[in-house]
Amino acid sequence: MKIAISSDHGGFELKNFLVKWLQEEKLEVIDLGNHIYDKNDDYPDFARLLAETVAAGKADKGITICGSGIGACITANKVKGARASVCHDTYSAHQGVEHDKMNVLCIGARIIGIELAKEIVTAFIKAEFINEDRFRRRFDKVIELENRK
Repeated sequence: MKIAISSDHGGFELKNFLVKWLQEEKLEVIDLGNHIYDKNDDYPDFARLLAETVAAGKADKGITICGSGIGACITANKVKGARASVCHDTYSAHQGVEHDKMNVLCIGARIIGIELAKEIVTAFIKAEFINEDRFRRRFDKVIELENRK
């Protein structure tokens, strides 16, 4: 599985930890930055790049991190094909994939710690969309909304 990951300054330390940990778990990681700590960088730049990477199929799933996770989530959801959510618990992280085909996990580094982040990322990565009629029907309605001009 190929995982893209990005962060602004608010998530810089957590992102760097997760990159190393994911690589140790034998996952292919695309680190989209920021690659240096810059207190003046902007979350939309990194969340957009990540969402575009996932939407283009260059990564199977993506993780973007900012201080709260909210700004990164709002940004990622502006990209057609990205389905992002802030998840600070394991249930939401797997249920969002299983029921809603979420492909971008947004985390607030100022909200959760490293161990919980690892559990949430694990739940997100291991989850797969449940291909049942009710979930496909709901997903199709979301795509219909996304495709409106």
